Amino acid sequence: MTVPELVELLGESPGRIRRLIEDRQLLGVRIDGVLKVPAAFVRDGAPLPELRGTIMVLGDNGFGDEEALDWLIAEEESLGASPIEALLAGRKAEVRRVAQALA
Repeated sequence: MTVPELVELLGESPGRIRRLIEDRQLLGVRIDGVLKVPAAFVRDGAPLPELRGTIMVLGDNGFGDEEALDWLIAEEESLGASPIEALLAGRKAEVRRVAQALA
């Protein structure tokens, strides 16, 4: 999702959307110069609450934004799903345990 799409979905200003990304409540990367955030990172009109802590664990383990985003959306064998799917299914502790083991 682009910043304008997030503005519409979340009912926030573009500046506030960028602040959510800076504060690690959302994770976005530039694709062809356009800042984008995966739609799966938003639930019920707000950033997925479990995402921030997971992003921070990945960052603490040396992951850049693109690497963290790629890891979150790719299939993770040890989880039997992508980490974002596992987070959406309520498996936060398990996802973070796997993320910590990546260091």
